Amino acid sequence: MIALGFDTSNYTTSAAWFDGNKGDNSGRLLDVELGKLGLRQSEALFSHVRRLPDIAGALGELEDIAAVGASEKPRETEDSYMPCFLAGVSVAKVTAQMLGKPYFGFSHQQGHIAAASWSAGRMDLLEREHLAWHLSGGTTELLYVRPEGVAVRCEIIGGTEDVSAGQLIDRAGQALGLKFPSGRELDSLSKAASVKELYKPKINGTHFSLSGVEHKMHSLIQSGASPENAAYFTLASMIYTVGKVTDNAKRKYGDLPVLFSGGVASNSLLRELIPDGIFAEPRYSTDNAMGIAILTYRSIAENG
Repeated sequence: MIALGFDTSNYTTSAAWFDGNKGDNSGRLLDVELGKLGLRQSEALFSHVRRLPDIAGALGELEDIAAVGASEKPRETEDSYMPCFLAGVSVAKVTAQMLGKPYFGFSHQQGHIAAASWSAGRMDLLEREHLAWHLSGGTTELLYVRPEGVAVRCEIIGGTEDVSAGQLIDRAGQALGLKFPSGRELDSLSKAASVKELYKPKINGTHFSLSGVEHKMHSLIQSGASPENAAYFTLASMIYTVGKVTDNAKRKYGDLPVLFSGGVASNSLLRELIPDGIFAEPRYSTDNAMGIAILTYRSIAENG
């Protein structure tokens, strides 16, 4: 018995299956023209529709499909909405109807947490309170996570008040002439830095601003800093901020486990500088169709 999961976010088209123990995923970043910082929703939706057959086909022939799920919206709040998720939802619902199997919908954020928990070998986090960072191109939020049914309920308790971690990284990449998204290349550049400096932005409890880091980053590049040093400066400044905010949250909520999810959580410098964080394999940090498949499987297991 397996469950299928689909996710069509702002950055990735992905599909996955899960059988209660193991699974596999197939995903691909959306194509963005060099120099641009993303796609309009209409462009993202069109790209997902075009590539979903190939992404799903890459999973191979699957038997004994018991249910199908999809990311329906960014968060589990009622007002959360983004058109690009319609592509995955449509394919998932049609597949479920054709197979005569149930369909289950979750949020993109719930999928990230489930995928990261499973990949990190910490499925117990779906059954207990913990803190979680959702670090991506559009989201930089610190979450207080509690179990709710087969999934989790996420309460935003902190995060950026302007520029997201992913936006900061991509804007640094644009300034350095890197392709979008720039996380992987910036990460690679930072490893060869000869000057390891950072900027400490203002932090107010569990809230902060990264616009100051962006301004300092542009000034550093304009002053002639090497791409390697600029990459390290950008990442280390963001990571310092995340670490300090995590410490502040622990003082308020207790010494809870801290899970890192989202595309930025695949960064190697982040993992090095926050060694007590709980991290997924990079492939399951960036893609959360696996998380949707896991939650879908939990749904059918609970309902018999």
